[in-house]
Parts: sequence; C-alpha cells; structure tokens
Amino acid sequence: MKVFTTEPGVQFFTANTLKGLDKDRNGNPINAREAFCFETQHFPDSPNHPNFPTTVLKPGEKFESVTVYQLDNNSYSSTTTAELHQKLSR
Repeated sequence: MKVFTTEPGVQFFTANTLKGLDKDRNGNPINAREAFCFETQHFPDSPNHPNFPTTVLKPGEKFESVTVYQLDNNSYSSTTTAELHQKLSR
C-alpha cells in the first residue's frame, strides 16, 4: 500500500483493545489485532508547537485535504508516484 496526502502526518491506529463488541460491515465481531487504520492529519499537539504546520482555520478560509490510498498486488503500478503527486498538487 502507498499513501499520498497533502497532510503532513499519519496516525496509525490498531485494534489491540477490541474485544469483539464492535462489528464489521457484515456484522462479524472485530477482535483484538484484527483491524488497523491509517488516518492522515496534522501532527498531534500542533497548536502548541510553532515549528509544526499550522492547524488554525480562520473564518472564511476553506480547508481542503486529499489522501490517496493506492493498493496494488503487483510490484509495478500503472500510476507512477510522480503522477499521483501531480494529482495531489492540483
């Protein structure tokens, strides 16, 4: 999997604490270590670190973010990294 994003960071969440109480879209229980999530976002605690990218959104400003998750079972992809970066910069 490749992840391309306009966000400066990625948070990785695991399902280590799940006990089968949460269900997947088919109604099956999700147990510990059976799920994970990559969430693109700004760095945690950004407002308290002036050297981090800003998270301040002033009235009237628009926030846009793009994230592309590329899944491929081939070692070569039909879309190059440069092509995806071009799409993200639009």
